[in-house]
Amino acid sequence: MSSEGKPRADQLLTIGELTQRSGLAASALRFYEREGLISATRTAGGQRRYERAVLRRLAFIRAARSVGLSLDEVRAAMEGLPSARTPTRADWTAISRSWSQRLDEQIEALTALRDKLDSCIGCGCLSLARCRISNPEDSVAALGPGAAYLPAALRRPASS
Repeated sequence: MSSEGKPRADQLLTIGELTQRSGLAASALRFYEREGLISATRTAGGQRRYERAVLRRLAFIRAARSVGLSLDEVRAAMEGLPSARTPTRADWTAISRSWSQRLDEQIEALTALRDKLDSCIGCGCLSLARCRISNPEDSVAALGPGAAYLPAALRRPASS
């Protein structure tokens, strides 16, 4: 750290270094920055520089997205994280508890989907009279947009 409390230039990561360390594309980093999920400083020449702590935030974003959280949900969760210090175990625990129910719902929904797949895909569509997802004359359209026969937890509206 410098005497002003700012990281020294040699402690900051370029976008190339951050892509290499995080495994995310530069376009994803720029997108997350536009969305306010991470931040960068700029050099005099306009190049982005990231504090190493951004790696932790990116790991958090990746985990949250893997759980199925939308970017809005990720943003809300990150707002609960401290910006002036490294998150503690208690900070992470509080956030991860809120994911527990979501994960349980998704596990249940994916298990139900897996258990029903063999009754349709496994049969080769030779017995449409018994098929659980058969949709003669598009009668499912009345249930609204999307894959209406999927478990509810897998039909959450797509969002950013």
